[in-house]
Amino acid sequence: MLATAISANRLSSIGAYNLFSYLNPLNPFVEHVRGLCVLLGAIRYQCSVPSVTQIGKSVNECLSLRLEMVLEQITMSFQDGIMVVELSTNQLCRPNSNYRNRFYSSFRSCTGCECHVGSGTVIGPAVTVGQSTKIGYNVSLSNCTIGDSCLIHNGVCIGQDGFGFSVDEQGSMMKKPQLLNAKIGNHVEIGANTCIDRGSWRDTVIGDHSKIDNLVQIGHNVVIGKSCLLCGQVGIAGSVTIGDYVTLGGRVAVRDHASITSKVRLAANSCVTKDITEPGDYGGFPAVPIHQWRRQVANHSHLSKKSIS
Repeated sequence: MLATAISANRLSSIGAYNLFSYLNPLNPFVEHVRGLCVLLGAIRYQCSVPSVTQIGKSVNECLSLRLEMVLEQITMSFQDGIMVVELSTNQLCRPNSNYRNRFYSSFRSCTGCECHVGSGTVIGPAVTVGQSTKIGYNVSLSNCTIGDSCLIHNGVCIGQDGFGFSVDEQGSMMKKPQLLNAKIGNHVEIGANTCIDRGSWRDTVIGDHSKIDNLVQIGHNVVIGKSCLLCGQVGIAGSVTIGDYVTLGGRVAVRDHASITSKVRLAANSCVTKDITEPGDYGGFPAVPIHQWRRQVANHSHLSKKSIS
């Protein structure tokens, strides 16, 4: 192992490719330092941008950034401006951060301390990942911020363009600009293969301590409050606003621009077609208060039996 501690200012004065002589010209691992220099250049670039406080817990930590790496079996390359890192042992771009096997990271992205990134994950541009966040395999992140202590399961996609089009006078489809971000709060868990689109006229937001199951679709401009629970196969259309402590059962659908107040629970397979302004339990298609929905189901069953007889 080759371990060293170099301040950001000292790193700038040394230069990445002059680091050979600064470290140890007789080091037996010098043939592997070429890949290290690529990573040092990326970190040097990050330390030079104005948002320096995002790189570590504080400015002081960033200025005394410790670079601890295991140089055995490391390969770094560039593909379309993206840094590709392939390794067989733990690499630490931040203290105690763990990157497994092969991942892709843009220079305009930033990961916090004690992050864990799984193999095949792509961390694209304009991404900030908070401290102690765990990211699974084959995750795609772009145009988003992830809070602290989050758990992102395998196959999650966050920050891609939302589904927004308009029709011109000739009947042609015109794509609406999708230029904003997705913001994930602290202590959020996102299940496998869930998709969260970036915003177009406002950021897509997931509140702190919310839990999202597998195969959930969250459209652009959606704002979800804190401590919400979204079960599997929930579909939320664009520009929906959901309050705090809301529970959506499996396969619940919410139409675009609808609003759901806090402390609402929706039964599985329900469909929200208009605003819900009162807390309580709801169900059915369209969603109505739960006691009314149960009467509808009972009446339907009673009428069915009478028609058969």
